[in-house]
Amino acid sequence: MPREDKNIVKEPDLSYGGLYSYADYLEWNLEETLELIKGKVFKKTAAPNRLHQRLSLHIASEFYQFLKGKTCKVYEAPFDVRLPHKSLRNEDIHTVVQPDICVICDPEKLDVAGCLGAPDLIVEILSPGNNQKELQIKYALYEESGVKEYWIVYPVEQSLIILLLVNGKYKPSRSFTVGDVVGSSCVEGFQMNLSELFQE
Repeated sequence: MPREDKNIVKEPDLSYGGLYSYADYLEWNLEETLELIKGKVFKKTAAPNRLHQRLSLHIASEFYQFLKGKTCKVYEAPFDVRLPHKSLRNEDIHTVVQPDICVICDPEKLDVAGCLGAPDLIVEILSPGNNQKELQIKYALYEESGVKEYWIVYPVEQSLIILLLVNGKYKPSRSFTVGDVVGSSCVEGFQMNLSELFQE
């Protein structure tokens, strides 16, 4: 199906060699979720497993309870985060991701479509099918986009690493695990007990 006919594009042509934009993304009618990273399409694999969903719900709930009445807000996937490079026009935005969890403290970045600009904090919970993407592509993407704090959760290993943006580069924490209580630099006062998170 020709990509040029904007009125009938129902899904991306993965053989197309050019770059897709957020404007294209809005035209697609797909059941599965996908992300755009620098104009390239990344289709998500099978639905997250039960453990992934339980951890996501637990972490999002902890942030939600803590942030009640505060400026910062937490959102859980599916939730579009658009990361513009030069222009805020839909046609010029080539990166749209759906982090498992994100915290946004600037209300100006929130609109009906989701978040426009870098969240303050992003949490990604690894699954067997997405480790390479999260650890390589998204690491670099979040770093250059200015995401101040990036949590990577390893469900099987029952561990968590926090990456803090320092002078434009991520500085990793030690590996936190059961018995540790972690906090956030972006969400002052927030703490989460990893023994409770990984109790199963």
